[in-house]
Amino acid sequence: MTTTVTGVTRRKVQVRTNLERYGFLFMRLTGISLLILAVGHMLIQHVLNSVHNLTIQFVAVQWNSWGWKAYDMLLLAFAISHGINGLRQVLEDYIHNRQVVRTINIALAIFVVVTLLWAGFAIASFNPASVTAAN
Repeated sequence: MTTTVTGVTRRKVQVRTNLERYGFLFMRLTGISLLILAVGHMLIQHVLNSVHNLTIQFVAVQWNSWGWKAYDMLLLAFAISHGINGLRQVLEDYIHNRQVVRTINIALAIFVVVTLLWAGFAIASFNPASVTAAN
């Protein structure tokens, strides 16, 4: 439907919501989050502390708090999902067979879920007392 009012053409556009739109928004939001989290991580680990102090004991002290564990889990979740979503978009630019793209998307989704569960469990179940007992 097009109407002309004093020489200006106006159209009503129906914008569909779809997965790609949410993927686009996700990439922008996780990019901003990653910028904050990664810069904070670098400042804490490599600027405020000497690189010579980065030992398993240093990690054990940090991961004694759920706040640091949550920080590192968020960094992990945003980094892996942001990176895999970027890889998915690049692959879709070069692969034109819809069935192959769908198979790759499923494989990448499984990889992300398994990696997040595995690494999240490792971070959550880390026992700082075992590090201090070993020394």
